[in-house]
Amino acid sequence: MGHGGDVIQELTADHREVEDIFGQIEALPTGDHRRKELADQATIELVRHSVAEEMHLYPAVRRYLTNGDAVADKEIEDHGEAERTMKQLESCQADDPEFDRLMAQLMSEIRDHVTDEENNLFPRLRESTTPDDLAQLGAKVRAAKETAPTRPHPAAPTTPPANRLLAPGAGMVDRVRDTLTGRGTDD
Repeated sequence: MGHGGDVIQELTADHREVEDIFGQIEALPTGDHRRKELADQATIELVRHSVAEEMHLYPAVRRYLTNGDAVADKEIEDHGEAERTMKQLESCQADDPEFDRLMAQLMSEIRDHVTDEENNLFPRLRESTTPDDLAQLGAKVRAAKETAPTRPHPAAPTTPPANRLLAPGAGMVDRVRDTLTGRGTDD
């Protein structure tokens, strides 16, 4: 499944990409430096994905789903837990004893979140909205990922309008840092 299409297709493609990265990490031996490079790549993808969901998906969930506020709040809480784990992981190298524990914790958090979204949230959203609404949300999510931060910012706002105002600036700073340090490159 590639990127594009409606919001559910777009976000599901992100889920598959991250799961692929997790599989690559799991296939490498403990302490292998490539595990850290892959963890950084997963973090970049997860943060961009989360910010885009918080900017566009969860406001739609609040608007379209019965009990949408509670659903969105739970999803944002899940993001916060994962973001705190990613923040801790950011300072660990692959040979750090904490790396494996934190990586396992992150994988568990993300896999649980993905299962919940794909089995519960996405079907409910598809039933509650029109194909046109889902397509428009997909375009908005793709655009948001282009300017979203690439590093975890657990204290950043997670709801509009503050997240929409601050995320692009944090994203620009993160991408400059990534370029300067080579983080997230395949070299």
